[in-house]
Amino acid sequence: MEGSTTRLVAALLLLSVIPLVAGVARLTSLAGGAEITPSNARFFASPLPVVAHILSASAYAVLGAFQFVHGFRRRRPGWHRIAGKLLVLCGLLVGLSGLWMTLFYPRPDGTGELLYALRLLFGSAMVASILLGFARIRQGDVIRHRAWMMRGYAIGLGAGSQVLTLSAGELIVGPPSELSHALLMGAGWVMNLAVAEWAIRKGEWRRKA
Repeated sequence: MEGSTTRLVAALLLLSVIPLVAGVARLTSLAGGAEITPSNARFFASPLPVVAHILSASAYAVLGAFQFVHGFRRRRPGWHRIAGKLLVLCGLLVGLSGLWMTLFYPRPDGTGELLYALRLLFGSAMVASILLGFARIRQGDVIRHRAWMMRGYAIGLGAGSQVLTLSAGELIVGPPSELSHALLMGAGWVMNLAVAEWAIRKGEWRRKA
C-alpha cells in the first residue's frame, strides 16, 4: 500500500511539473518587465488575478498530492486538518481567479465559445466541489468529504493533463483547430474526473467488501 501511495504522489507531482514551470515563467516575465505582446498584454494590464492564480495553483497542486498519503494522515491528523484548510483557501482562489480571468480578460486568439463555456463549467465545478467537500467535513461526513475534495483536486490538475491531451492531439491530427483545441482541453478535465470517480468508487467497494 505504501509503495502504491508513493507512486500516486509522484505521479500527481509529475503531472503538476509543466504547469508549475509555465507559471514560474509567467511570473518571471511579469516581474522582469518582458516585452508586451498581444498574447500577454492582458496579464500586464491586470496582473493580480494571474499572479494569485499561479501562486494558489502551485500550492494546491503540490500540497494536495500529499493529502492522499493515508499513513501520514493517520499519524499526523493535525497536519492533515491544517493543510486541508489551506487547500480549501487555495483551491477556491484557483477556481475563482480562473473564472475571473475567463470572464473579464480579453479572450486570446483561438478561444471560441466552446472553450469559453468549458472554462466556466469546470471552474464553477471546482469551486462547488471544494465547498461541498468543506461542508461535508463540517457535518462529520468523512467519506463524502474525501470524494468531493478528490473531484475538486482532479479539476485543479486539469492544466497538467491538458498538456498531454494537446500534445497527443497534435501528434495524431496535426495543429489543432479552434474546435479541436477546445475538445482536447475539455478532454484533460474529463480524463482527470474519470480517474477520480474510479478511485472514489474503488474506495467505496473496498469499504463494502
